[in-house]
Parts: sequence; structure tokens; C-alpha cells
Amino acid sequence: MLKKLFQSFRPPVHAQHHRRTTPEVINKSQHSLQRSQFSRHAVGIVERLQSAGYQAYLVGGCVRDMLLGIAPKDFDVATSATPEQVRAEFRNARIIGRRFKLVHIQFGREIIEVATFRAPHSDEDQDDKHRSSHHANGRILRDNVYGTLEEDAQRRDFTINALYYDPVSERILDYANGVHDIRNRLLRLIGDPTHRYQEDPVRMLRAVRFAAKLDFGIEKHTVAPIRELAPLLREIPPARLFEESLKLFLSGQGAMVFEMLVDLELFAPLFPASAQALEDRPTYTYTLISQALNNTDLRIKQGKPVTPAFLFAALLWPALPARVLHLQNQGVPPIPAMNGAAHELIAEQCQRVAVPKRFTLPIREIWDMQERLPRRSGKRADQLLDNPRFRAGYDFLLLRESAGEQTDDLGQWWTDYQEAHDGERREMIRDLGSRDDGAAPRKRKRTSSKRKRGGDEVFD
Repeated sequence: MLKKLFQSFRPPVHAQHHRRTTPEVINKSQHSLQRSQFSRHAVGIVERLQSAGYQAYLVGGCVRDMLLGIAPKDFDVATSATPEQVRAEFRNARIIGRRFKLVHIQFGREIIEVATFRAPHSDEDQDDKHRSSHHANGRILRDNVYGTLEEDAQRRDFTINALYYDPVSERILDYANGVHDIRNRLLRLIGDPTHRYQEDPVRMLRAVRFAAKLDFGIEKHTVAPIRELAPLLREIPPARLFEESLKLFLSGQGAMVFEMLVDLELFAPLFPASAQALEDRPTYTYTLISQALNNTDLRIKQGKPVTPAFLFAALLWPALPARVLHLQNQGVPPIPAMNGAAHELIAEQCQRVAVPKRFTLPIREIWDMQERLPRRSGKRADQLLDNPRFRAGYDFLLLRESAGEQTDDLGQWWTDYQEAHDGERREMIRDLGSRDDGAAPRKRKRTSSKRKRGGDEVFD
């Protein structure tokens, strides 16, 4: 599958090296788009800006997705008007961002993003830190240098995102042979790939996301520098990487994204501890994370809700056992070892991908449930069933078992217990024996010394 995605397709010489100053104009009769397919609010913004004397187009993903027969998630507008000029035209507009100024125009729940045409950075622009700023390694820190439509097209990342649709004339302007690449299902960066990745390393993640989402191949020059430049992701703000991680893993193609990230060595800069676990226990780690992502992909396709907390709990779990055992070997009791290792792991992860507290707390609760589920005697089983995190903890237990963890058929016991009526549940509890932990049926002659300490040991 990955060979299919990393194609050796070589586009025509003019498509690779020639920067167009005039676009290929694709008239209404030559494409399938209709203005009625687009958000009426976005179309209205374009019309109003054009009436005020500015250039304005629908641009990027909404045009690309429409050409592919995909319903766009949002609609973006590009214009020659500055953010301040856009805000002056729309009372429901507000300027956002410092690194990259944008305007959000709100219509009820729908927000249309309006961006001013950008231009390449000159030495003169570099002297004005409010407009342009670069890191020593070439990464763009601030990008408020405005330019022409032609310059804006060359500043965009991929050819398939450099398409401009005018809903008034119903023409497409194509500056980078993007329509050609859409027809060939090919993802290709505009300009020199190494330089473009150095400008913004997140483009490497976007390449993976688009290739997986659209089932496109990645052109060989576009994919070639990624492994070497992957460490640049460590310099990206953790909060931005969290947002990018959500886009990657909640795209509906998360399992394929994971496979591509590992292959292109992009997974380690995002999840260093999990990447180490992938080296130490490759089969278990790969199976557990892939299964979690396959389950997530299926839920998304079925229109069911998904929670980032469960997903991040699965992504990080393979790195947890070794840390717990390390603390236990230093004499820390099992439960404090579990808590300490979990705290340490999440704190380290947030240095790379800033997972918000609203998700780290449920992650800890899901993990904590793994320690509590083996202890079922007395009233504990019913109390666990009433716990709001029971379902997530139970599902996570089944995930661990599907990856090959041995739990003494604990998942099946809980499955049966949920389906049993009250009398059957009491019998199941009695069958566990008189031990406080309730971790094994009475018929078992021996249990490990770890289990005899009260069922606190999670990792046998």
C-alpha cells in the first residue's frame, strides 16, 4: 500500500520547474463545478469583495475536494484586500492570528476564513518583524507579506491546493498544474521540497494527511527529503502539533496515516516514547495502535462519536509498562508506580504534542481503570459498572487483549457480566472465590505472588 502512495510518477518538465506567471484558465464548460455547490455565504463574500473593487476567489481545499466529488468541510476565500479592508466590508468579521493574519467572517455556526494574497519574503521585509520573520533554519515565524494573486499561488504548499475558483465567472485559475495532478491522483509540492519543508516542517505532516485522505500518491521529489528533515518537527510549538495530530488521526484514515508516519520517520518526533516502544516491542505496539486507529476509522465512517482521549491513551499505552516496572524494581508499590509512570509519560508527551488537560485527565482515568477492572469481588464489580469511565476502560481492556496481552480472559468476564441478570452476576462474583481482588476463579490452584498482593499489578 505504501508503495502505491509513494509513487515514482514524474510529471512533465514544465510542471516541475516552470513557475507560471499566467494561469491556465479552465472555463465553465471544461470543469464540473457549479457555484450552487459552494457555501452561499462564501460565494456572497467573493461577490461583495469583487463589487468593492478587490480580487477574490474560493481557494484551496474546497475547490480540490469538489473536483474530486468530496463534500468540503469548510470554504476558504483568498483576496487582494488586506485583513483591515476585509473587516471594513463585513460587520461580522474579526481579524485573528499574529504569525499569519486572517479574517474570520461568521454566519451563525459557519465561519468563512478569508486570507490576503501572500508574497515571497524579501530582505526588506525581513527588516520589518511585524510582517516577516524567519528562524535561523529557514522556518517562517511570521508571514504577513502581502502580494499578488500570482505570488499567492506560488506560496501555496501543494499544486492541488493552488486552484482558484471564481463563482461569478465560474472559471478555475490553475497556476501550478493542480488539475493535472488531481487527474493523476498525485500530491506534489510547489517549489523546492527541501526549502518548502524548512519554511514549515508541518508540511511533511500535511503531505501524509492529504495522501491518506485522498488516496493520492506522493511524487518522488516531494517525498525524498522527508526522512532527513523529520527532526525539524521538534521545533514546532506543541500546541500546533496537537491540532495537526487531531487532523492526522481523526481523518478517517488514521491507520494508514500511522503506517506512513512510521515509514517516513515522522512518528518519533511526535511520540518519542511510543516510537521507542515500537522498537522494543514492535509486534505488540504496532498491533495495539493500529487496532485502535482502525476502530476509530470505522466509527468515523459510521458517523459515531470519537474521543481524542481514548486515541491518545492507546498511542501512549505501549510506552507505559516498562516505566511502571522500572519504578517497581526501585521498590515503588504497584499503584504508586502506575500513577507515577503515567504522570511522567504524559508530562513528557506534552513537551512534544500539547495534549490539553481536558484529555489528559480522561487518559489517566482510562489507564487507572485497567488496574481496577481485575478487582471485582464484593460490590466492586457493580460499582465499576456505574463508573462513568467504565465503558472506555472496558473497551480499552478489549483493545489490549486484541493486541496479545494476557489478562486471564478478563475481557470476556466483563462482557458476560454486563449481559447477565442480577442472579447470574451474584453467582459470577461467588465463583471468583473469597479473595479480595477477585482476579481469578476459585478453581485456579495457584496465583502469582503479584496477584496475591491485592490485584494491584497490571503488567504480569
